[in-house]
Amino acid sequence: MTKAIRMFATGGPEVMQYVDVELAAPGPGEVRVRHAACGLNFIDVYFRTGLYPQQLPAGLGQEGAGTIEAVGSGVADFKVGDRVAYAGGPNGAYAEERNMPAAKLVRLPDAIGFDTAAAMMLQGMTVQYLLRQVFPLKGGETILFHAAAGGVGLIAGQWARALGVTMIGTVSTDEKAALAKSHGCAHVINYKTENFVERVKEITGGKGVPVVYDSIGKDTFTGSLDCLARRGMMVSFGNASGPVAPFGTGELASRGSLYLTRPTLGDFVATREALDATAGDLFTMVENGQVCIEINQRYALKDVGQAHSDLESRKTTGSTILMP
Repeated sequence: MTKAIRMFATGGPEVMQYVDVELAAPGPGEVRVRHAACGLNFIDVYFRTGLYPQQLPAGLGQEGAGTIEAVGSGVADFKVGDRVAYAGGPNGAYAEERNMPAAKLVRLPDAIGFDTAAAMMLQGMTVQYLLRQVFPLKGGETILFHAAAGGVGLIAGQWARALGVTMIGTVSTDEKAALAKSHGCAHVINYKTENFVERVKEITGGKGVPVVYDSIGKDTFTGSLDCLARRGMMVSFGNASGPVAPFGTGELASRGSLYLTRPTLGDFVATREALDATAGDLFTMVENGQVCIEINQRYALKDVGQAHSDLESRKTTGSTILMP
């Protein structure tokens, strides 16, 4: 038996139950991973509330790091004792142990600890595909990135700085503004006290930015469009404030022939080659010190309800991990 979080209904943090689970031997193409740490991400909230549907009962969590304890048939790339990490599903990372498809795992470099890996895989690979694949930044651009003091935002600020990109970030408090600035944000806007559209136009001399990265959703979507320069790209990759309401495509035309994309990590790591390249780029940035992972919250796995409450109320900064 192993301890794991299971949900039998969608709803608030209280639907997550800390239970005993019988874990079968890994099947063909699978390995058993004993987690040293698990990651906490906003996508977990979307699954918990039912915004992203899944069949119940179900596990939660898409990110973890640990050691392989058993290997199923047909697995040639990994062996017992290997240090591994993963992100992007299937759900079930909130557990002491779990079986995982070997195709979803990457081997963890010795220089990167389990806590760091669990805190960075989903957020770090998200930043990689946003800045290097969705809208490949070359250096010299000025960009807008919402939630700049969150786990993704702090990584993005450092990565943007390393690329020679000027990042404008939005935050909700002065404390978060200072944190974002210390992690590479050139300009920080407190959207509680400032109009972020007006400030972006002021910072850019009225031109707007070529790309906006928006994980907030409903509350910032229209304003984000208004921050874009002609033929700019709106990258909507989350909806922390709720899903974006339906709108007419004329909204894009009237603002200067804008582009809109709604990417997800899975489509950028769908093959072994793509997964290794994306994770490898992240590992390099961390190993050479250009990106440092801020683990600002740690919770015991059994306290995952409090972790979700704190995440949803925006009390957290940087990355959060759960300790099995």
